[in-house]
Amino acid sequence: MSLTRRQLFQLSTAMPLAAADWPAFHGRDGVGVAEGSKIPATWNADASTGKLAGIKWKSPVPGLGHSSPIIVGNRIYVCSAVRKAAGKAPLSLVVSGAPTAAEDNGEQDWMVLCYDAATGKQLWSKAARSAKPRATRHEKASHANTTLATDGKRLVAFFGSEGLHCYDLNGKLLWTRDLGVINISKYGVGWGYGSSPAIYQNRIALICDDPANPFIAVLSLDDGKELWRVSRKGICERSWGTPYIHASASAVQIVANGWPATVSYDLETGKERWRISGGGDNPIPSPFSANGWIYITNAHGGKAPVWVVKPDAKGDLTPQEGAKPNDGLVWNGNNVGSYISTPVVYGDYIYLGNTNGVVRCLTAKTGEKLYEQRLSADAQIYASVVAADGKVFFPSLDGDVYVVKAGPKYELLAQNHMGEPCFATPAILNNTMFIRTTESLVAIG
Repeated sequence: MSLTRRQLFQLSTAMPLAAADWPAFHGRDGVGVAEGSKIPATWNADASTGKLAGIKWKSPVPGLGHSSPIIVGNRIYVCSAVRKAAGKAPLSLVVSGAPTAAEDNGEQDWMVLCYDAATGKQLWSKAARSAKPRATRHEKASHANTTLATDGKRLVAFFGSEGLHCYDLNGKLLWTRDLGVINISKYGVGWGYGSSPAIYQNRIALICDDPANPFIAVLSLDDGKELWRVSRKGICERSWGTPYIHASASAVQIVANGWPATVSYDLETGKERWRISGGGDNPIPSPFSANGWIYITNAHGGKAPVWVVKPDAKGDLTPQEGAKPNDGLVWNGNNVGSYISTPVVYGDYIYLGNTNGVVRCLTAKTGEKLYEQRLSADAQIYASVVAADGKVFFPSLDGDVYVVKAGPKYELLAQNHMGEPCFATPAILNNTMFIRTTESLVAIG
């Protein structure tokens, strides 16, 4: 039975998730904000730099994965790829964007892992797939880049070429689907799959932008049956952003970041609602909503826009020089966007982090740039930005988490040591922030 848009919207309040849960990449609705949580400004999770302070626990995570943690109730879930060969998986941390594939093509176990949020104890682990990778990865990526998604009862893991897998919260496999090889590549090098699944009611949205055959698809959460698939040939050459599902009484739409075009699709039919052309040619950040609008950014290749779109927009929204902006576009800013990290709107401002360690603050309603500041000479922001308790958190590849005071003026509150590089986006539950490093899961509080 096909549900109407209004029925889907009304059902959206029926999810069994608690208000505090962090059910997907960048939190509930992809906003990256945990209102009401009290998170400390300072801590030390690196024993080599002094006494540990401000942490509740630190637990090892096997293998390598940039998969961010999600939270359901008192449990944390992450993904990882555990190579069968001896030694650590290779990972480059140098300040370089060279298109180099990692020498990591041996047999792997693609794992789904569950931890107790109070103690850090690993409760269970399941191997979703054991095989050699069907596509290569970039030397800075991993074979488990994507974040799980949950409706509060089921966990969905999507590893691109290594399949779509659905579990219950205790690790029982419910179903699995093979969508074939999805080689997200550039310059002839597979960079690794990076788009996490998005769930709305009994629907799963997936972006599969292999340059040879890019498509977006919606599947049933109940059994993995494919409900529709739309080609993105000529629309997107590659992308790593997670689809954003926006629900209102008038429409339920999927917003897919991309290049040459970012496009919104009707959730039920796959029909295009609106598009914006241009932008950066490596679209990685995920769209999200704030102030009742949809925020989109990307960068690379000389362009770094921020676009803010009204949910009821229709047609081509692409800004044209010298022409009146489309009514569906609230504002757009040039050369202020972010490359890899998804920004956060917190209060009246939008905060963006970049791979060169530069952070920006703009007014969220107009796009006015308030500051642009380099965190440190060593900072590289690949993880997405999160915010809580009047603070904005920027995890970095240099093994530190930079804490900036929320507001229109730049004020660095702390540079906290993790001891290991941070590629994954933190998750926040009540008064604890969970940070996944390259080797550990750490509870800050």
